[in-house]
Amino acid sequence: MMKSKFFLLALLTVSLVQAQTWKAIEGKIMSQWGKTLNPKKVWQEYPRPQFERSQWKNLNGLWDYAILKANQIQPKRYQGKILVPFSFESPLSGVGKEITPEDKMWYRKSFTLPENWSGKDAILHFEAVDYHCAVWVNDILVGTHKGGFDRFSFNITRYLKPSGQQKIVLAVEDATNFSSQARGKQQINASGIYYTPVSGIWQTVWLEAVSSEAYLQQVKTTTDIDNNTARLIPMSNVNLIKGYEVAIEIFFDGKKIASGSTQPNTPLQLKIENPQLWSPDHPHLYDVKMNLINPSGTIIDRVESYFGMRKISLGNHKGVKYLFLNNQPLFHYGTLDQGWWPDGLLTPPSDEAMRYDIEMTKAMGFNMIRKHVKIEPDRWYYHCDQLGMMVWQDMPSYNRLALKTPEEMENTKRKDRIYIPLERIHGQDADLNRRSEDATQFEFELRRMVDIHYNAPSIVMWVPFNEGWGQYDTCRISDFVKGLDPHRLVNPTSGWTLRACGDIYDIHTYHVDLTVPPTALDRATVIGEFGGIGYPINENLWNPEMRNWGYQTYYNAEDLLKNYIYKFNQILKMKEENGLSAAVYTQTTDVEGEINGLMTYDRQVTKMPVETLKELHIKLYQK
Repeated sequence: MMKSKFFLLALLTVSLVQAQTWKAIEGKIMSQWGKTLNPKKVWQEYPRPQFERSQWKNLNGLWDYAILKANQIQPKRYQGKILVPFSFESPLSGVGKEITPEDKMWYRKSFTLPENWSGKDAILHFEAVDYHCAVWVNDILVGTHKGGFDRFSFNITRYLKPSGQQKIVLAVEDATNFSSQARGKQQINASGIYYTPVSGIWQTVWLEAVSSEAYLQQVKTTTDIDNNTARLIPMSNVNLIKGYEVAIEIFFDGKKIASGSTQPNTPLQLKIENPQLWSPDHPHLYDVKMNLINPSGTIIDRVESYFGMRKISLGNHKGVKYLFLNNQPLFHYGTLDQGWWPDGLLTPPSDEAMRYDIEMTKAMGFNMIRKHVKIEPDRWYYHCDQLGMMVWQDMPSYNRLALKTPEEMENTKRKDRIYIPLERIHGQDADLNRRSEDATQFEFELRRMVDIHYNAPSIVMWVPFNEGWGQYDTCRISDFVKGLDPHRLVNPTSGWTLRACGDIYDIHTYHVDLTVPPTALDRATVIGEFGGIGYPINENLWNPEMRNWGYQTYYNAEDLLKNYIYKFNQILKMKEENGLSAAVYTQTTDVEGEINGLMTYDRQVTKMPVETLKELHIKLYQK
């Protein structure tokens, strides 16, 4: 009995010491969720709500870290603790260090497997690591991955010891804007519209127990409201022999409304009687239960999922091509959402914080979010699905930036880096030419974005390019995405250098008096960005010493609202007189030096009355 008490006391002491080794980096504003973060309970929610199993283990928390040069071997001693899943540069990581292209980041974590996982395979999941990494388990290399925004997994069963402590080591390199990688708004030496880089692990790391015989690896769900059907393709990890089947049940409000079975990797089409359609006003969702059954009749895997019955399309409305949802015209009005946080950067401080942004956007009367050159954790789309928020999903941009002059290179002591000119196009410029290696990687990551989030009912549009950044083979890429997902709209490029392809004609206009886009007879006309009205609030600035800017800047709430209404009324007029289908206001929150958000960067202040905005915006949804 005394030994048990001593052991328990020792565990509590170790836990307390570990918690005390972490402290958020001070000096920047923080959100309310960042201020109250418990390092022992960080991001504990199941990370993949559309493909959920019961047996899993969260590996977020304190990991050992070291930052070495890229040509150095695995460290024997580590330099400190980092709070996963926050990146090295973020305050919440407890590290707050700049990472350069010459660096290699090392992580180490020990864990034990639950006793009831005996006889099962263990899958190690990384939801996102930026950018190029290698993974060892118990000092054996299990695999590598390249890409900053897509999840990846390894079956680590063969590398595990029979019992006791297991060890994960991860090495990561991230060249950010000194490479050809897709990285969105990240930039070493951040300034203007480019933000502090994010390097290393920045989403949840976790383990999952699955049957060693076989298991389901994904499901692809396509709904058809015109024929009242849902088509599901449950896919297994291996090509199974004859005799295996997947039994599928569909529920609505807890009541089973359809069921059937199919072989793994084979479609099953089920009739959905009197379908309850998903929309911003009525975000109805259907629950799915899938059981993988072996030839002896034993259930060897159970997975839960969900889907929404909805259709996004173009239709004719008042003489123009228009955005339709569920065969009815619907104006899309949303915010440009960067998804950045002052304390976590690309990683929200918590699931609750992430949901808060969506809830506030909804409360202001927006029915859509344009997720700007970032791919969020799966749970973000889950919240949009639940709350009824349409999503235009951007592909993270590729646009290499580098130091422009010898003086700049001298001042920043980066003389060893080669100057690479900006890679973007304007006006009537021809598309860029990209090396086949770079194009192959970009298209791999683009495909991963579409495939991973194919089932999300909230996503209604894919946006491969933004404002000419890294824009190449525009129409081929548009067709490529449409081929991957013919059931959503494709906006080939939002703003600047438009091409005669895809479903959307999209301009950006930031003047006080907005540009009226021409009517495209074969596409829906939208304003993919407008507004950007700045209002700095000194107590909530990321850095009061830097230049904080908006496209127009005002210094009190009254002037801000007055000028917002002035621009909004132009959008309303274009909808009524020019057949405009959608508009995106810049932006949800301030971000670093940008002070043009509807909320401050720390989410402490909402700059215009929520109810006033909602009453205004309702006019856009009247047919």
